[in-house]
Amino acid sequence: MATNASLPIIGRFAPSPTGCLHSGSLVAAVGSYLMAKRGGGRWLLRLDDLDTARQVTGMADDIRRTLESFGLFWDGEVSCQSTNGDSYRQAFERLQQQGLLYPCGCSRKEIARAASAPHPDDDCIPYPGLCRDGIKSGAVVRSWRIRVPESEICFEDIRRGAICQNLANVCGDFAVRRGTDEYLYQLAVVVDDDLCGVNQVVRGDDLLSSTPRQIYLQRMLGIATPEYCHLPLVTGPDGSKLSKRDNLVSEQLGNLKGQEGQLLLSVLRFLGQDPPPELAGAACGDLLAWGVDCFDASRIPLRSGALPVQRGFPGSPSGGPGGRSINLLSPTRF
Repeated sequence: MATNASLPIIGRFAPSPTGCLHSGSLVAAVGSYLMAKRGGGRWLLRLDDLDTARQVTGMADDIRRTLESFGLFWDGEVSCQSTNGDSYRQAFERLQQQGLLYPCGCSRKEIARAASAPHPDDDCIPYPGLCRDGIKSGAVVRSWRIRVPESEICFEDIRRGAICQNLANVCGDFAVRRGTDEYLYQLAVVVDDDLCGVNQVVRGDDLLSSTPRQIYLQRMLGIATPEYCHLPLVTGPDGSKLSKRDNLVSEQLGNLKGQEGQLLLSVLRFLGQDPPPELAGAACGDLLAWGVDCFDASRIPLRSGALPVQRGFPGSPSGGPGGRSINLLSPTRF
């Protein structure tokens, strides 16, 4: 099912409460917020909290406070994946009734040993189909996998253009549930977005390779496919992707002392936008208001890169009020 362009836009930001937001997460939040609001739509906040083992106490509140510090206020109540278990089960059963699912007893080690080669464009090893025709005798069910077609799954990304992926070659039959009751990200995110009526997904390039899997699930479940825009990634000085522990925004808020707009201005410029010079020292609310009126998705760059560093306001002798220069992106870690 295709996206219905006549419906009001409903976008979302869906961080995991496994750590503070880093500057790359802030880029995704700002991009998704402005693209939804630019279209006159709503922007939702969902906490992707399925991975309970990796959650960090207090991070859900930290994420909310950080977003509020930048004027990123969501519409409605915050939703959580952890409340959607019944909906995941129902989706799983629909796939099962179609004969699309089968149990798998393979360990990661067995899959890696059987695979001909790791896939260069993703972090997964293509599943070689060892259990497709039946689980081996005496094996424990480690996961449930969905059968994927040999044909390509294609979609049009707002920033990247036409994207096509042959699931059989890239990931093979992928897992949608672990063991007996732990539903996995690919299925959960499809159900979550459908429950909230999300029809625009704006997120980082690191999730681009997952999108064809999610579109395939949408098609099999009869769910409308949102429009997608995958944003460039914020990298470190050496070009490497930021980890969960790099450039933690909430840890830097204490240094900003009311100058959060400087970092927000950096984010807008990273996304290819060009706020006028008079907004150089503006508050977050004014910058976001400009973004809602003027954000142009066609200007988002194709390449990832480092976030431009704003060192205080223009016109100050040392770049900042009182002669103090602030490096907003000095590395910080837990």
